[in-house]
Amino acid sequence: MSQTIPPILSVLPTRALVDEKFKVLVENLPAGSPVTLHSLHHSEDKDYWEAYAHYISDHKGTVSVAEDLSFGGTYAGIEPMGLLWSMRPVPGSRTGLRLRKMDVRSPMLVNISVYSGHKAEGFREQPPLASVLTERWYMAPGVRRIDIKEKGVRGTLFIPPGPGPFPGLMDMWGGGGGLLEYRSALLASHGYVSLALEYFSPGELQSADLEFKYFEAAFNIVKDHPQVIPDRVGLFGLSLGAVVTMCLAAESTITKPRCCVCVSGSHIFPRGETLSGIHKLMFRNSHKARVDENNYHIWRDLNLPITSDLSMKVDVRRINCPMLLVNGHDDQNTPAVESAEDVAQMMHTAGNDHLLTRLHYPDTGHLIEPPYSPHFRATNFIMESTKAKDEMHQKHVILLKWNFSKET
Repeated sequence: MSQTIPPILSVLPTRALVDEKFKVLVENLPAGSPVTLHSLHHSEDKDYWEAYAHYISDHKGTVSVAEDLSFGGTYAGIEPMGLLWSMRPVPGSRTGLRLRKMDVRSPMLVNISVYSGHKAEGFREQPPLASVLTERWYMAPGVRRIDIKEKGVRGTLFIPPGPGPFPGLMDMWGGGGGLLEYRSALLASHGYVSLALEYFSPGELQSADLEFKYFEAAFNIVKDHPQVIPDRVGLFGLSLGAVVTMCLAAESTITKPRCCVCVSGSHIFPRGETLSGIHKLMFRNSHKARVDENNYHIWRDLNLPITSDLSMKVDVRRINCPMLLVNGHDDQNTPAVESAEDVAQMMHTAGNDHLLTRLHYPDTGHLIEPPYSPHFRATNFIMESTKAKDEMHQKHVILLKWNFSKET
């Protein structure tokens, strides 16, 4: 492509939160020129992720990703954020990868480039016409990050900038264990004091009562913080975290959440059991597990059909705060949609229909993430109780943009 004025690539803003949109614009191209927009990210796990899309410049020699049609690539059509959500491991990468940020104190660096012609490979071998390095942050300027190791509780507390007081959240992830901070960091960036809670190791707490007290103590750490509005503290759980959320809301005399958000979870949980009881139940029903044509493990049948035995599930009839259930119809790990239907029926019998809101997304799997997170079909999952590694369905969609009200 010969021309005297080089193409100009702009990405605005170049520094933003991960759930903020950016505008990608290419100018000074010849009219009707085929070009490829390409994004590249080098993850903390040292893997490369990329996305690309084919465009044709308009009569002014311009391509606007927010307004123009992609004719192919990792996405097609008008997708303003396609260069982020359609990122995937570069060809030849390890299988079962999951892109997640472990150190929220640094940004995700994404290099956006424009190439001449419609390309699908060889991006490193050909110099781009122009490139821009962008920063995507989970942690906004002014957000404070505080390590929590008190009252036996481990986690990280994120506090928004400003004097407060703020609404609070206790943020719980799934059965993979460990400490994940990025959702809490993003919630704090939007005005919530959020505690990213680290789960205890299997067998560390030997009774269901001790486990319960761990979560109650964690909730109180948030509630009693001087920058938190004490009667506006909610629970946010995904997968196993959603089970814990429902248990606390239904059974605890200490934890009184203002609201609950349960993502891709279930209320199937044997009464009086430790959390490892869920794993015991899974192993007892392991004959129901199956694999698909790619040898990806499917676990959703382990808890089907939904039991009518009240001793085997959380008594959600006792929940007396607003609860939001967010589920995907293609969840192959948990029968979340069927569970949500049973939860709705149980709450109806208690006259609490008005407290329940359900969001179901078609073609959506188990792991529902913050906006513009890359989609992927399956990832490696290590069961904390056994250290066994399976490649599991994790197809997901972006999580709603934190649209639950800070006033509820």
